[in-house]
Amino acid sequence: MQIKVVGVPVLNQEEALQFYTEKLGFVKKLDIPVGGENRWLTVVSPEEQDGPELLLEPAPNHFEPAKVFQKALFDAGIPWTQFRVQDVEAEYERLVNLGVEFSMKPTEMGTAKIAVLNDTCGNRIQIVEVL
Repeated sequence: MQIKVVGVPVLNQEEALQFYTEKLGFVKKLDIPVGGENRWLTVVSPEEQDGPELLLEPAPNHFEPAKVFQKALFDAGIPWTQFRVQDVEAEYERLVNLGVEFSMKPTEMGTAKIAVLNDTCGNRIQIVEVL
């Protein structure tokens, strides 16, 4: 068994694509129409383009419980997922300079340093550096 695709719910796929590529630095991998305005839209790390794909999933627009769950996590300050980075401080500074908003500045938590950002698509995302 392998992890190939992991989804993150987004309110607007095009805005999500712009944020995840232009701000976070991911690369678009697949963009396949699947009916209506929906797409099978994935991004990958530029360092691992054959690695796991992040699916920018429009579920909250089509399934009310998904929208409720996404909003509840966001309002509670709970990240939807996390991404590993080499240096949280450097990544935080880079993203702040691009206008990304953070709900938690870099903070040491035991053997990790974390920060939490708003992906502008309905989610909080945690970046993590293992110390």
